[in-house]
Formats: sequence, structure tokens, C-alpha cells
Amino acid sequence: MKYVLLGNLSPEWASKQSERIGKAKAKLDKLGIKVESIHYTQGYYDFVDIVDAPNEGAMLAFSVWYTTQGLGRVQSMPAFDAKTFEAAIKDAGA
Repeated sequence: MKYVLLGNLSPEWASKQSERIGKAKAKLDKLGIKVESIHYTQGYYDFVDIVDAPNEGAMLAFSVWYTTQGLGRVQSMPAFDAKTFEAAIKDAGA
């Protein structure tokens, strides 16, 4: 399942980019989550990532871990492709 991660960096980790990324990558690998893209943004969120997780439990585990490590906060949202969306519209009878 693909997810969009909206993230904020903690002030303590904002200047330790390579260390933060290394820790996060190790945890993502351990949970079987593959990073498809990383985008740094200006505004409410500091970064937007697209990931592919084996299940919702893995994504939840990463979100909890990221916060408990003091790295910042992430909000995860399932992301559906166009084919899945079209099927949902059909199934909804819309």
C-alpha cells in the first residue's frame, strides 16, 4: 500500500540531516517500507514522502517510532492510484 507522509522536523534534529535520515532509513528497511520519493517543502510541513508499506501496521509502527525518537512528527495517509479510485466510484454507484 502506498502512503503519503507529511512530516515536520523537530528543532533538535533539523540540523542533523544525515544522522536523522540514517536512523529513519534503517527503521523503514526493518519494517519493509520502501521510500519512493522524498520532497522538502516550505510551509506547514517540512517534507512530503511517498512510501510503499507492506501493511498499515508497519506504517503505524514507523509513525510511532519516528515520534518517540524525537525526530519530529509524521502524518500518514493512504494513497490510491487512479484505477483503484475509478473502481471505488463504480462500486459506490456514483
